[in-house]
Amino acid sequence: MQNMKTMTDVQNLFQKALPLHQAGHIQDAEKLYKEILQKQPDHEEANHLLGLVKFQQGDHLNAIALITRAVEIDPSFAAAHYNLGRCHEQIGENEKAAQSYNASLSLRPDDADCYLGLGNARLGLLQLEEALDAFEKAIALSPKFAEAHNNRGKTLKELKRREEALASYEKAIALNPRFAEAHSNRSNTLRDMKRLDEALASYNKALELKPDIDFLIGRRLFAEISLCDWSNIISDRDTISQQIEAGKRVCSPFKSSALFDSPELLRKSAEIFAESLGVASSESSSVPAFSNEKIRIGYFSSDLREHAVSFLTAEMFELHDRERFEITAFSFHEQKSEDAMRRRLRNAFDSFVDVTGKSSEETASLSRKLKIDIAVDLNGYTKNSRPQIFGFRAAPIQVSYIGYLGTMGTAAMDYLISDQVITPKGSEINYSEKIVRLPCYQVNDSKRPISERVFSKNELGLPGNAFVFCCFNNSYKISPEVFSIWMRILKSTENSVLLLLAGHKKMEQNLRREAQVRGVNPGRLVFAGKLPRDQYIARFRCADLFLDTLPYNAGTMASDALWAGLPILTCLGKAFAGRVCASILASIGLPDLITRTAGEYEALAIELATRPRKLADIRNKLKANRHTTRLFDSQRFTKNIEAAYSAMFERYANDLPPDHIDIEDNGGPLNGSKISLLYQNR
Repeated sequence: MQNMKTMTDVQNLFQKALPLHQAGHIQDAEKLYKEILQKQPDHEEANHLLGLVKFQQGDHLNAIALITRAVEIDPSFAAAHYNLGRCHEQIGENEKAAQSYNASLSLRPDDADCYLGLGNARLGLLQLEEALDAFEKAIALSPKFAEAHNNRGKTLKELKRREEALASYEKAIALNPRFAEAHSNRSNTLRDMKRLDEALASYNKALELKPDIDFLIGRRLFAEISLCDWSNIISDRDTISQQIEAGKRVCSPFKSSALFDSPELLRKSAEIFAESLGVASSESSSVPAFSNEKIRIGYFSSDLREHAVSFLTAEMFELHDRERFEITAFSFHEQKSEDAMRRRLRNAFDSFVDVTGKSSEETASLSRKLKIDIAVDLNGYTKNSRPQIFGFRAAPIQVSYIGYLGTMGTAAMDYLISDQVITPKGSEINYSEKIVRLPCYQVNDSKRPISERVFSKNELGLPGNAFVFCCFNNSYKISPEVFSIWMRILKSTENSVLLLLAGHKKMEQNLRREAQVRGVNPGRLVFAGKLPRDQYIARFRCADLFLDTLPYNAGTMASDALWAGLPILTCLGKAFAGRVCASILASIGLPDLITRTAGEYEALAIELATRPRKLADIRNKLKANRHTTRLFDSQRFTKNIEAAYSAMFERYANDLPPDHIDIEDNGGPLNGSKISLLYQNR
């Protein structure tokens, strides 16, 4: 009799709870579900629905525990398997999510929502073909399922099938014109296809519909500045700065580096981004030290191909001391064909592992299985990066170097390689990593080819007797403030022109218009097209002075120009990306080309253009220093970075936590008051 009463009470409670839950009265429903479970702990529906309440409240671990109990009570409970998959997916447990979705589909094979969830889990695992199959099954079951079309597009984008991805996004938008995420995703694909003006229109539409999509405003502004469209830059920079300070997901760290010369703000931006990716923390103590005969270094990159990172690092890989170190490449960029650099790199490493199709967790697990002692991330937060690998701890020691110019903002990264110019004493607070200061930050390839081709000014569209300023930095690095300085320089130097890298026609039109606004004949801007690498370096010989950008300096471009014998003028910034060119110039013994204010930068550019003897002296010094200073001494650099790796490893082997490391140069420090000033924190 008592049992019958309990069952009746439970049934009455459930009949009250369910409509409250459906009406959004979650707390009221929660109390009733808990009361039910006190009376009947094995009530599968109450376990399931209380789990859903916890899911809605963001308490995913308790949600998983409750819904798991529901499927243990009734293994044929399809909806519970589905919602368990959603919970696992929400916290990045994609393999468990896929298992739950498959369990649900075995019971309910015509569930389009479940195929959508399965596709999302497979996409998170980078099982792209399987994800595509799941989304297509969802669409077959529900042809007007806009979200499935959108996510099919995301998968096709990852597969580099961009035209098909666009078609999927456009189908999603046709089904739901107010689908902001589809507009945003369409923008990202158009951006990758270099259709920046179309991408910008889609970003604007997405912002109009849903302005709080994560990192959307930063993507929109980056598209604008890539086109040198500065119509919104002042207001958007202010908005982004304020929202980063407030902890909002508005701009990724890489894009922030092109907007702000504030180490404090950039660290905050990186911390927000790391948290959004789920790599905010990962302690090295979770991976034991290995007992290898040699120190095993793993280099992780999507750029082991014809790319600026490889142009810098290739010879270092070849020069590593194989008596002391064993080096492995972990490559995660789909290569449809082998280019010359890829072939060179395959020969440079002891092992070359393609992990393109593996998830971040699988890649980290493989790295540990191979007993990698030091994992070096050559991507950071640049395009095609996989920072999640390091969140899963690929090695006991994890290091960020060269690809991304700044802090990763996560405890997952132990060390950041830098030098005294870029991160002077006192700047450590702006970096989540411990700083390893090499004598020279930028690795270089002393075998970089330079064509024998001699370009005439005429074939480049340059006046024969003009003084040629140039800047071949990417267009997003050209800020309106720097461009205004350049135009004042042109106005102060008769018979001078500015040679820039050609790009999107809209970008060129915008810069010509901006020149006109500043009182400069647009014809004094000349745009040079892309060339094979050896010829593009040779083309620098037609210029007289390279003008650097701020807040994001030239990096590989700076050393290419110097390799060709072209002096580069920079202005020292405060943040990492704004101090790299100064580091490069210090390393080649040309500190007089480093200015500390915009006024100094402008004045020195004019002086060098109007005093031929002074510029000639600098050119001669550059020629003499090219083979005698640190910058292009690949063997010297490799010995120094190996000393850094050894110091990191020794600390870990002795159970010491990471700490700042300063590496002494075998050749001794560069002297002079100008250099010592660079070592002071601003």
